[in-house]
Amino acid sequence: MDSNDENIVKIATFRKMARDAEKRAAKAEKEKRATANRTRFGRSGAEKKRDKLERTRAERKLDGARRDTPPDDPTASE
Repeated sequence: MDSNDENIVKIATFRKMARDAEKRAAKAEKEKRATANRTRFGRSGAEKKRDKLERTRAERKLDGARRDTPPDDPTASE
């Protein structure tokens, strides 16, 4: 009986170790893919904030330079 109990424990331990190894491999693969995607698509928060600020400055500058058109002008787009 002792040898059978020992084998059961060893098999269960082996399966757990195998599952843990698969999980570690999957996690490493996922991290590798995430790193590649970050370099391909990602921008830092500072870059996004800077770009948004530049866009709003450009819009304000454009709006400030806009000329008023007379209301009877047929080329006015309203």
